[in-house]
Amino acid sequence: MTIRLTPGRGRPALALAALLGSAALTALPAQASAAAGSVAVQYRTSATGATADQSEPWLKVRNTGSSTVQLNQVKVRYYFKADPASAGYRFACSWAVRGCAGITGTFGTLAHPTATADRYLEIGFTPAAGTLTPGTDTGDMQLRFYQSNWQTLRQSDDYSFNGGQTSYADWNKVTAQLSGATVWGTAPAGNDPTDPTDPTDPTDPPGGGQTLFDDFSYTSHTDPAIAAHGWNIRSNSGGPGVPGATWDPTKVTFTASGGNSVMNLETSTAGTSDSTRQTEILTQATKFRNGTYAARVKFSDAPKSGPDGDHLVQTFFTINDLKAPMADDYAEYDFEYLPNGGWGEPSNILYTTSWETYDPDPWQAVNQHTEARQSYAGWHDLVVTIDNSAITYYIDGQLFGTHDARYLPERPMSINFNQWLIDLAGQTSTTARAYDQQIDYVLHVKDQVLTPAQVTAKVAAYRGAGTAFVDEVPAA
Repeated sequence: MTIRLTPGRGRPALALAALLGSAALTALPAQASAAAGSVAVQYRTSATGATADQSEPWLKVRNTGSSTVQLNQVKVRYYFKADPASAGYRFACSWAVRGCAGITGTFGTLAHPTATADRYLEIGFTPAAGTLTPGTDTGDMQLRFYQSNWQTLRQSDDYSFNGGQTSYADWNKVTAQLSGATVWGTAPAGNDPTDPTDPTDPTDPPGGGQTLFDDFSYTSHTDPAIAAHGWNIRSNSGGPGVPGATWDPTKVTFTASGGNSVMNLETSTAGTSDSTRQTEILTQATKFRNGTYAARVKFSDAPKSGPDGDHLVQTFFTINDLKAPMADDYAEYDFEYLPNGGWGEPSNILYTTSWETYDPDPWQAVNQHTEARQSYAGWHDLVVTIDNSAITYYIDGQLFGTHDARYLPERPMSINFNQWLIDLAGQTSTTARAYDQQIDYVLHVKDQVLTPAQVTAKVAAYRGAGTAFVDEVPAA
């Protein structure tokens, strides 16, 4: 074992005290004659520009066969090119003749990207959408999708887009499957939607695996559903952070943002230990080990009120307890953002750190970290995957760091978010100030390594199905 001392990071691992208290195939062409079960898709758009705030593929599905079609056996794919490659997307249904509640929208990544497509939006239906008798259609489905950060998207290079089609007409640049068989349209070359190696299969449909997902749709820190869903809002004393500071549950609040409920962690101080309020939420159970962990987190560079400069730490991490100094079965995997520096750093820096063990006194640590010295203010998609060979960190769909197998966990862990102050040396004013960190969702998929795009699709599937919380992860 190599002891790696970490200069300037002489602090106990994050929540020790808290733990104490995937020859080209092409899709079948549009059917020339009606089969017993067959559908066609009509398309129009109300967003006709080369660029737009959101893409609006309005669709109708028509039964061209001779037998009744169950809509929940139909899937329609609209193909587009992400801009940029790391972009996350969200789906919405503005209005539909049969009601938006019966329509789902998930995103997938093509196995064989082309110049005009590397993603698709897949439209599905719940049983509540009903059936289509021969010759009938769904009526208008006014659908849309947009980048998660609401940046302008380019439609002119999207495979399925046609800005000139403002009235409904058959459109074979979308595909339709019926009971798993392609019955309409031509996919981008090499991307048959019935290909069994489709890399997005793990995210279709929501559920179907040992998954924790929470959209943080709570009313307040006293909402009984928080504890019922396995969370604990910390109130016990101790580190990390300013000695004597209070971990204050009342500073954990919930608000609407971008159409979703988000959780807000507020940390405040007036320059003294007694006035310092820090925040943390963690799972009650330590049952999470290998697999994929993901969260969408909003970091802040500046306080929402008062003077700036405090040595703040904003986090998403997993951890178990240190049973003894330098114990080999300790594990911790962190995203830590320091907007004003700290631990010897003069300004903003983001760390990802994989821990093997440490000794708090005298301080020594066995860990591996990757860092980026830049601002990360704003919303970010954070993903860390753990398998039997490595720990891999992603930020906004881009590889950030890969850490060695010797740092793999030996025991299950909890999932945590917290915001705290390293010390009071960054800003010595006694004027009150407060900082916010927000969390949109958290996802863990046990024993599955998902790509960031698959994470995005899985979260969209849950939200498209109206699922705000699920926990299928068994106890350790």
